[in-house]
Amino acid sequence: MSSPIPFVRDIDFEYGRVDQVSPLIRRVIANNPGPFTFIGTGVYIIGRGEVAVLDPGPIDEAHFEALKAALEGETITHVIVTHGHSDHSPLARPLAEWAGCQTYAYGCSVPTAKGELGSEDDPDFTPDVKLCCGDVLSGPGWTLEAIHTPGHTATHMCFALKEENALFSGDHIMGWSTTIVAPPDGDMGDYMRSLDKVQDMDFDILWPTHGAPINTDVHGFIESYKAHRRGREAAILAHLAQGEISIRDMVTEMYADVDARLHPAAALSVLGQMRELVKQGRVRASETPCMIESSYQLVSVAAE
Repeated sequence: MSSPIPFVRDIDFEYGRVDQVSPLIRRVIANNPGPFTFIGTGVYIIGRGEVAVLDPGPIDEAHFEALKAALEGETITHVIVTHGHSDHSPLARPLAEWAGCQTYAYGCSVPTAKGELGSEDDPDFTPDVKLCCGDVLSGPGWTLEAIHTPGHTATHMCFALKEENALFSGDHIMGWSTTIVAPPDGDMGDYMRSLDKVQDMDFDILWPTHGAPINTDVHGFIESYKAHRRGREAAILAHLAQGEISIRDMVTEMYADVDARLHPAAALSVLGQMRELVKQGRVRASETPCMIESSYQLVSVAAE
């Protein structure tokens, strides 16, 4: 059995306060706590004088005013978004218009079922500049490299801060919780490959958009993330081997220790893993594309 993920849930913060969290990074946390956002959206300001702002967060006047106050006397050169969800991107356009700069992201996301869970997509968000993996954004004393990390969404991007060997991990890797991989935009196979990609880059610290940084044994933390997903896959296969065919029944047992408010989201993540198992030919579904309400069974492999 794999070791539990060493979650980091302690964080000193006040809504709207500007915290200098590293030599090049400041953070302002929006007052939008919830089961998907933890304490709220952590907005990162990178650099001094000429700065980038990453994941500006939701439309909220108090939050917008806090960002304006934090940035007084400075020039915003880039407004950057990891992905188009309602807790990350809605303030990007108003902030960029206020600052007179452009927005940057991989692109728009495909609408998902997350809106039914109270964590909506942001269908109106389209970046001014569409980034590709490997693109570099820079300012005085700071350099960011865009890293395409599909899985949570098809268009999710992380951003490496070269000067501090740090990664802004968005929702790809979070310290307080695992990540929802919700079809059709989320893809479990892509997600696991993206975890491998980030792990191989050997960062010293991860700065997720929600919660505290991961700054102790980053490689091991990501390994525990991967082991957790493999464990969920093994549990799904075990349930199928026992003749269980329903995702909802599996979720009730597999996520018994998780806040019940997150069970609908857990069902979407199980669906993401189930779709990957169907793609691999290890599981058969009653319909294509398979859905939460579909029935499932193991594919028997004839002995050679």
